[in-house]
Formats: sequence, structure tokens, C-alpha cells
Amino acid sequence: MGKTSAAVKNRYAAKAYDRITTLVKKGEKEKIKAHAEKLGKSLNAYVNDLIKEDIERS
Repeated sequence: MGKTSAAVKNRYAAKAYDRITTLVKKGEKEKIKAHAEKLGKSLNAYVNDLIKEDIERS
């Protein structure tokens, strides 16, 4: 990916998405990512699905 392409994608992402940062203890990210992959999801999709499910239950 070239510099221009990355800049365009970053501008689009900034317009279209909000960013949430979370911190986990060392090693936890890989555990969570592995679990997401077992479910056939990306780490991002897994976290988003968990948040949506929790909101729907409330």
C-alpha cells in the first residue's frame, strides 16, 4: 500500500468511524484474538459483536 493510499484510507476511517481504545494485560490480546478466530471473526468484529449483544440485553 502506497503512502497516498494509506492517507486516503485513514481520512475515510476518521470520517466514518469512531475509535475506542482499550488496554488489556500482556498476553490477553492474543487469547482474545485466538478465541475470535475460532469463531471465524476478526478481533474487531468480535469486540463489536460483544458490545452490541450486551446493549441488546440491557
